[in-house]
Amino acid sequence: MRAYANLTIRDEQCLVGHGDLIGRTPTAAVVVDDPRISEAHAIVSLRKGELHLLALRRLLVVGGKPTGEVRLTTGASITLADELDLTVGEVVEPAAVLAVALPSGEPVVLPAVASLTTSPPRLHGKLVPEARAVVWSTGDRWSARVGQTTHAIEPGTELVVDNERFRFVLLELGRASATTTEGDALVVAPIRLVAFYDAIHIYQRGRKVHSISGTGARIVSELVACGGPTRWEVLAREVWPDEVDVQALRHRWDVALGRLRSRLRQANTRELVRTDGGGLLALALYPGDEVEDRT
Repeated sequence: MRAYANLTIRDEQCLVGHGDLIGRTPTAAVVVDDPRISEAHAIVSLRKGELHLLALRRLLVVGGKPTGEVRLTTGASITLADELDLTVGEVVEPAAVLAVALPSGEPVVLPAVASLTTSPPRLHGKLVPEARAVVWSTGDRWSARVGQTTHAIEPGTELVVDNERFRFVLLELGRASATTTEGDALVVAPIRLVAFYDAIHIYQRGRKVHSISGTGARIVSELVACGGPTRWEVLAREVWPDEVDVQALRHRWDVALGRLRSRLRQANTRELVRTDGGGLLALALYPGDEVEDRT
């Protein structure tokens, strides 16, 4: 009930799934101890029901050609840096994966280890010490611990945490990544987004140019630079590199993202940042939208 791929790098094997990082940071699913590798170098993502590896800070190389994204297929060789390759072994992409439906009803794909918090209800794709509940997989089964009690998790299982109800469901793999419905596309006029890092300009037919500067612009610009769905921690640490306290970082992130969304609503401009259905953040783009990276 989880999509994953077996990767080999420097003769070491590891399993990666949706949302897993490859990089130098100790919290990455695949830690690469090499100065040429960024702390958050690449991330695994579900796109149209397939596992892809997305470059975050430096391009990947496949077949001698640089690329920002590559589908993970058995036997593929991906170069992270000169003479530093990873090889893709077995790739498992089941018809459906296990997800948790938040109290809001939004389904979020479960990574191998996740934490549930309730103020507000949220799934974190890692172990959070102060979380009220933790969910994890041993490969063939899922478990959850609430307080001192451990529960076996199957589709249909419900957990009540601090009076908030979380329900575990099967999510078709094709729905476990960002999609745009035809209805959305018909009612949303295309935009042209130009990112300058400390400022963004939003062009839309029949409207004046709307500009946003400051921290909100930096968040959007970081998403543009990353080129794909990304963990909030990766983006936040680029915006506030000197903040070491995780809780303080999360508070700054929530405040800044809330202000960005408020400014967009006040300007009658549509949402630019959304979750991709798997707990990652991505640009909310529709058919016809254009993005220009001038960061």
